[in-house]
Amino acid sequence: MKPPPRNPGRFRHKDMIGTPMFARILASSRYMMVLPVIGSLIASLALIVYEIAVMAAAIIDTARKAEFTPTAAKIYAVGVVESVDVFLIAIAVWIIGIGLYALFVDETVERPRWLKLADLEDLKAHLVSVVIAVLAVLFLREAVAWDGSRDILGFGLAVAATIAALALFLRAKNEGQAP
Repeated sequence: MKPPPRNPGRFRHKDMIGTPMFARILASSRYMMVLPVIGSLIASLALIVYEIAVMAAAIIDTARKAEFTPTAAKIYAVGVVESVDVFLIAIAVWIIGIGLYALFVDETVERPRWLKLADLEDLKAHLVSVVIAVLAVLFLREAVAWDGSRDILGFGLAVAATIAALALFLRAKNEGQAP
């Protein structure tokens, strides 16, 4: 039994793969990354604006109470450390947005010297660096708020182990690169 004759007018997806048109479609698909870029930049801005409003409210509240005691100072310090934590997260989200744009859309976009990226691994390394800072601030917040009633040693060890693992990741990544 003979196979049915081929219909030259019929479209077959296998014919499209490898064509210049398909290559253009694939090359243009990188512009899909504009969506997470926009989302990341909006989220980063929203976090910053929100936390500035929280800080302003805390400052106004502290001034209204006019309570200038060591306990009040400690409570205010914890609030400031928490704000720094949110700002660091906003920075991480901003780095992701700018990094994705530079990697996928326009590598010539102007950005800080420390945010030059060769590939996605570089972007992950920047993110890991910010995560380390966030974890350190998280522990600092707990240490400043610590009143001696609970044991923070286990929490501190867990944070330290996570930071150590992330630092090893960064070290291994840096050793794998040519100087």
